[in-house]
This record gives sequence, structure tokens and C-alpha cells, in this order.
Amino acid sequence: MEILGVDIGGSGIKGALVNIKTGELTAARHRIPTPMPATPKSVTETVVKLINHFKWSGPVGCGFPAAISKGRVRTASNIDEKWIETEASALFSEASGCPTVVLNDADAAGLAEMKFGAGKNHEGVVFVITIGTGLGTAAFSKGHLFPNMELGHLVMDDVIAEHYASDAVRKNENLSWKKWSKRFNKYLYEIEQLFWPDLIIIGGGASKKQEKFFHYLSSNVELKPAQLLNEAGIIGAALATQQL
Repeated sequence: MEILGVDIGGSGIKGALVNIKTGELTAARHRIPTPMPATPKSVTETVVKLINHFKWSGPVGCGFPAAISKGRVRTASNIDEKWIETEASALFSEASGCPTVVLNDADAAGLAEMKFGAGKNHEGVVFVITIGTGLGTAAFSKGHLFPNMELGHLVMDDVIAEHYASDAVRKNENLSWKKWSKRFNKYLYEIEQLFWPDLIIIGGGASKKQEKFFHYLSSNVELKPAQLLNEAGIIGAALATQQL
């Protein structure tokens, strides 16, 4: 069964058709730059362009960079503040004519990794951390998602974690992978001490460059690179439409 999955990120809005039985993309991924400012109007127009690119008229799953409660946006860290309290699911559905499920983007990536990737069949406590414009986190216990764990907003030494150790910070401050990894290791330590997970899966946009930093990571918890890489958010978003 094919479903259109969409992943809204700080720099790009990406989508692809997904076979939700196998987790495979059945069409080439398409990317459109995230509009600036990323207001409800501009993002919705871009999402509709993406849907039209695939000539799609069925259900759509959409990962979104915010805490989402029953389709409503509750936070805005890497998007315009006008999104707060917006009914994103209803907005996208009305504009596109396609029934749409919206969920936190890291939760979407986590769902995909737990079903098809590095967390498959793992029954313990698993965290999925996505490294990109910000730091996204998804938490699972016995395969069940605890939604909206926005732990990229943890405060470490008076600094918000994603303002200290995201991939965007690495680029903006021109940090070497080794120097950036020292920062990220401090973040991993915070997650360990607060939640004591059995496994941490590292994904997100930076996962495409795992060979540059994974060997620098240090943790008392088992670490695994994401298997679905930057496609996890799209695949997980498509999976989320099963709740329609």
C-alpha cells in the first residue's frame, strides 16, 4: 500500500511515496526549500506543491518540527511563531484536499526506525535522536512511542541543547567533526543520566555523514546509526496515516 510521506524541516520540505508494508520508497524523493519566513501560509503552499508534484490524491502523513497535539501545533522553535495553536492537520487537509495526519518530525523518524530500521524488534527503552537544524528526540518503551519528547530544548550549562550541539551550529561555527562530537557527547550524557535508555539511535540529516563523526561518539549506552538515514522522517510520516 502506497502513502505519501512528507518531512518538513528547517531547510527543506521533502516527500516521497512509501510502501508502508516494506518501508521502501516507491518514487524518487522530491525536495523543495523551506520558505522563509516559514509561516502557515507559505509552508502550506509548499506542501501543496509537493503533493501536486506526485499527482497525489490519497492520505498524506506529515512530520512537523514542533510538538503536535491532536493535529495542533504547540511549539515553534525552527518555524514561524504564527504556527502556535494552528490546526496543522486541518490546514493541510483543506488546502490539498487530501486527508492529512501531522506529527512531530522526530516521532515520525522514530516510528520508521523502530519498524524497519535500527530499532526493529527492540523491546527496551530506545531513544532516536535526529541531528539537523535542531535536535529532535523520540522515545520508545517496549515499542510504544511517548510523543513530543522535545529534548533538544534541554538546558545544558545555561544553553539550550540544540543551540549548542545541532548540525546547524556545527556549520555556523565552522566546528570540526571532532570538536562538534565533544559537544554532542555532553548531550548524550544528559540523556543517559535522565532516562537510562538501553539503546540510542542517531539519525537525522547529519546521519548521511556518519563516517565523519560516529567513531568520536562516547556513551555508556549502546549507540547505533540510523539505518533509514534521512528518509526515516518520510517513511514514519507515511506510517502515521494508519491512524486515519
